[in-house]
Amino acid sequence: MTTHATTLHTARAITATVLAALRASDDAGRPTTPLADPEGGAPLRCCLRRSEPGEHIALVSYAPLRRWAAHTGAEPGAYDEQGPVFIHADPCGGPASEGGLAFTDAHRVLRRYSPDGHILGGRLVTPPEDFEAALSEAFTDPEVALVHVRAVEYGCFLYEVRRP
Repeated sequence: MTTHATTLHTARAITATVLAALRASDDAGRPTTPLADPEGGAPLRCCLRRSEPGEHIALVSYAPLRRWAAHTGAEPGAYDEQGPVFIHADPCGGPASEGGLAFTDAHRVLRRYSPDGHILGGRLVTPPEDFEAALSEAFTDPEVALVHVRAVEYGCFLYEVRRP
């Protein structure tokens, strides 16, 4: 995955290789349908920023744990889920090289996963709570291999953070 550097942790955007595949057919097997975003504000998982009005984006089904498990040999079983994510309809430059963790300006859930891809628990993070400290707390458990940052309202995957 492409990375977005922070002081303590690394937010991982969806990689260019995976994005190319998702632009052809999403993880549910459906063809991708680009659209012009009329209002802007969609959380783009390709570059970890919000869309601008008029940008061409696509809403696709994405299975983040399945993709991670394919690289690690994990067997997430029933925890292998897919859900909607927004991406640019065409290739973009990825995340900016500077800045903090993305999308921390609202309630988020940090969902912790073990090396075999099973959920170890979750934690609600509410602004102005320290997001970095909540991630550090998640990684104090040596069984945590990665954390998914998710939106509370819809449960959507925003990005992955791995052990620093």
